[in-house]
Amino acid sequence: MLYIHIPFCRKKCPYCDFYSITYHQELAENYINVLSGQIAELDGRFSTIYIGGGTPSVLSWRLLAKLLESIKPSRKVEFTIEVNPESLDKEKLKLFLDNGVNRISIGVQSLRGDKLKKLERIHSTADALSAIDESSSAGFENISIDLMYGVWGETLSSWQSELKRAVTLPIQHISAYGLTIEKNTLLFNRGILLDDGPPSEMYKFNLEFLPQQGFNQYEVSNFSRHGFKCQHNLNYWENNSYVGVGAGAVSFKDGARTKNIADVNEYIARVKSAKTVITFSESLSALERAKETAAIKLRTKKGVFFSDFYQKTGFHFLEWNKQGLLQLLEDGLLTYRKNEKGEKIGVFPTSKGFLFCDTIAIMCL
Repeated sequence: MLYIHIPFCRKKCPYCDFYSITYHQELAENYINVLSGQIAELDGRFSTIYIGGGTPSVLSWRLLAKLLESIKPSRKVEFTIEVNPESLDKEKLKLFLDNGVNRISIGVQSLRGDKLKKLERIHSTADALSAIDESSSAGFENISIDLMYGVWGETLSSWQSELKRAVTLPIQHISAYGLTIEKNTLLFNRGILLDDGPPSEMYKFNLEFLPQQGFNQYEVSNFSRHGFKCQHNLNYWENNSYVGVGAGAVSFKDGARTKNIADVNEYIARVKSAKTVITFSESLSALERAKETAAIKLRTKKGVFFSDFYQKTGFHFLEWNKQGLLQLLEDGLLTYRKNEKGEKIGVFPTSKGFLFCDTIAIMCL
């Protein structure tokens, strides 16, 4: 797995706590030059490739071409790029397809103009619909959109109408995220408060409605048509190894996790002077990795299969916190998966459990 972080945006969204900065052409050019050199030194044998941000599509056609030229996947793999509607055009779509990109993730966030204004997005509903249609017309057969619900003042009926409109679009995947207000974001600094009631009802509607429309849930916030689960994210949820390139990117291999410096200028300077870009590292013990694997896998519809878990981690699933995990089962947050003989072969979250996935994760850890 390869993740490439492009930390540039035209405007910082007030709810975003990912590392990103305002786009600057000269800085972006220096950054892509450095990144391209790093990527070219990799062996290219990745199971998936994901270019995220930030807003990768904010880059000029020329810089995108330079970046994509450096990647050159050794075989056909799932290759995703994140885009925003206001910075996508037909020329960039053709460039993506010509260079092996076969999955596009569009940061729609909402199909309602009033909600987009609240979220301070710089695209319109028309821009979003155009981006989806142009991606489909260009030849993309794997299109994902991000949608956000639970925005302050939003009603259940307005979210239902929005989601009903979304499923009619030529898309194969929906990531539906409940708005959370994280520290160090503009919304947090403004003291914006959210109501717990409507978002939970909206989430319940997601679980009921989307499968009826052919979008089956496979993770807390992710729904796809048959055959269109995001393989890159599935690798994360299996707690497998991955390489992260770019400012703020994270890598994970053999229980060791590292994070690159979240500063574009410093990242460029360090690479050019052959200094390490890593500013954080940790090595997980076998038990810590098993706990983390359980916490991550229980965000998914598949959950944990006991035999697979033991083979991967060397631990029996209930070994380190039997009382706590049994409590999750008793509380109806988890349920057993059984085989044809009625034997318990695993556990997975219930619909109620998906509402309390953080509770499940804490209990696992």
